[in-house]
Amino acid sequence: MEERRGATRPSRVLIVDDDDGICLLLESVLALPVYETTSVGTAADALSIARSKEFDAVLLDRFLPETDAVQIVAALRSALPSAAIVMLSAVDDVKGRVDGLRAGADDFLTKPFHVSEVIARIEAVHRRALLSTIDADLLSYADIEMDVAGRRVWRNGTALSLTPTEFRLLEFLVENAERVLSRGQLLERVWGYDFGGGEVVEKAVSLLRKKVDAGREPLIQTVRGFGYCLRSEST
Repeated sequence: MEERRGATRPSRVLIVDDDDGICLLLESVLALPVYETTSVGTAADALSIARSKEFDAVLLDRFLPETDAVQIVAALRSALPSAAIVMLSAVDDVKGRVDGLRAGADDFLTKPFHVSEVIARIEAVHRRALLSTIDADLLSYADIEMDVAGRRVWRNGTALSLTPTEFRLLEFLVENAERVLSRGQLLERVWGYDFGGGEVVEKAVSLLRKKVDAGREPLIQTVRGFGYCLRSEST
């Protein structure tokens, strides 16, 4: 990576879609002083530019020519570890959502989408980036330890590999350990918006649970009819 994010540069958004009309629409929507957009139409071009330039968010078409976007999410995540990856799909595909989240995507938008929702989600990315620069806490609960500044987490001394969204989700759960949090609260705090997205929350919690609780005492509890809670039944 040739450069790192500075305090004053505009937020950068990489748009990956083979539909020129979608690219032009997103570029016009995000054509504000705080955003700088780059559009490409292929997975190869996306990976090439992601490896040479820093981006804060990626808007990635689910179905690219001759390429399944899910297959390149992991590569984009490796090249842009701090960026939010939002997949765009013309099909409300549950399996695609799950596969994308598992590969490292942070969110989904179904086409046709409302331009205000695109702006809201990109603004949420920008707020999270600003918050992360001042958060240097060490958090712990039960046998979970989190180095927030270093973006590292351990369970019973074993390092866990989490995506940025999974890390933010666990961080919020640890900060509010033994408190029940609604899906709306999680959506607003972790994703940065407070409308829709219930399915995204459920899938993200499910994937996080598999990493945090696998083979160990279950700590991420589902409170039926309301939300989730980080709680040890042994305490």
